[in-house]
Amino acid sequence: MPFARKIKLPRSLSFRLTLWYGIIFLLSSCMAFFFFYVLISTNLKQRLDNRLSDKISEFEAVYNLQGLDEVKSAALIESQAAGEKKIFFRLLYASGVAFSSSNMSYWQEIGINRKAVAQLVEGRSRVYETLTLAGRPDRVRIAYGIIGRGVVVQLGYSMENDTAFIAIFKKIFLVTMSALILTAVLVGWFMARHALSGVEAVTRTAQQISESDLTRRVPITSRHEEIDRLAVTFNQMLDRIEKLVAGIREMGDNIAHDLKSPVARIRGMAEISISDSSCGGDDVTLAGSTIEECDRLLDMINTMLMISKSDAGAGDANMGPVNMADVVRGAVALFAPLAEDKGVSLTCNMPESLMVEGDLKMLQRAIANLVDNAIKYTPPPGDIDICGFRDKDTESINVSIKDSGIGIDTEDLPMIFNRFFRCDQSRAAGGSGLGLSLARAIAHVHGGEIHVESTLGNGSVFTFSLPRMQSS
Repeated sequence: MPFARKIKLPRSLSFRLTLWYGIIFLLSSCMAFFFFYVLISTNLKQRLDNRLSDKISEFEAVYNLQGLDEVKSAALIESQAAGEKKIFFRLLYASGVAFSSSNMSYWQEIGINRKAVAQLVEGRSRVYETLTLAGRPDRVRIAYGIIGRGVVVQLGYSMENDTAFIAIFKKIFLVTMSALILTAVLVGWFMARHALSGVEAVTRTAQQISESDLTRRVPITSRHEEIDRLAVTFNQMLDRIEKLVAGIREMGDNIAHDLKSPVARIRGMAEISISDSSCGGDDVTLAGSTIEECDRLLDMINTMLMISKSDAGAGDANMGPVNMADVVRGAVALFAPLAEDKGVSLTCNMPESLMVEGDLKMLQRAIANLVDNAIKYTPPPGDIDICGFRDKDTESINVSIKDSGIGIDTEDLPMIFNRFFRCDQSRAAGGSGLGLSLARAIAHVHGGEIHVESTLGNGSVFTFSLPRMQSS
């Protein structure tokens, strides 16, 4: 029973359709088998009853023409010719007492059915019954009939041949139906997969769209009318969604761009206030706080614009040979004092050279964001290990930043690269929620990617991966 609970059947629609098809085919086959079985059994029994009835009629004719002794002789000759194990007879009085019979050594277990004799006396022409003998696989069909005044004949016939025929029929049917059911399941699986191929195309497109690729569309095959209508409707919906998303992004970029000017003016006015000698101490403090907040807003606006340009492929990237090992060592040197002040150990293990084709400033900013996040979310005493390596399988350059910090919940992992998204456990720390979005946008500009592995409470590992620069 415990083993049965561990069995999990597939939940795909094609499997369920195939299963239903197989079940319906199996039930239909069983119904057909039952119908033919009843039909054949009834036909064989009817033929045997007609044969027994004809024999009784023959005995009746002999009795009427030649007398009882000739009936006995004819019955003995019939039983000997067919075989004593195939047929037997008894001659009875109307009271049910036998006064003559064939060799009954093989049929000694069979008695006389007095109810059948009584029914004949009451007026029935023939009475039939089927008996099963203990220890024998075949059955016996027995007929009772009146052949003369006060004389009743009991005629029995072995159903061995009919039983053998039914057994052969069952065996052939089971073998044939097993092959047909297997073929039906395979054909059903093929038909279900073929019919649902369009649905799978829609599913694959939806999965690719869920990965932020709104340019994907479902192919129109012109094979399945219903699926094609679904694909056309799905593509129309995607066109509308893409336009809406593009409009929202454009509006956000325009707002961010338009905010730069008023924020810059506010910052300028605050600087003028600080430079004005007539301002008091409180006014200078207020102006300094205003300048600081304006700088933070300007940094957020510039970061948003940079992310938007990178996502659109319209960034001002100045591509050239870049040694990622030097970029990482520079970031470590920059953030080492901050890590030391916080009580976090920062180690770096980099090879001499990891060459890529990229924009130096953009790559410096991406690595700086990742290192800054690792320090920010690693409580003391903690460890941050940074290493660089080249993947021999993909020929990519990888920078791995591993920390022993607070980690990320599994439910939050798919969303950490979204703009302004911040986990619940990270809201206490400062930041705008744009650092990881910018780092991933920079990775995409360079044809790379950022991979993350994390467990809540056990730290995180961010891997910044870029294509290796091809030697000229």
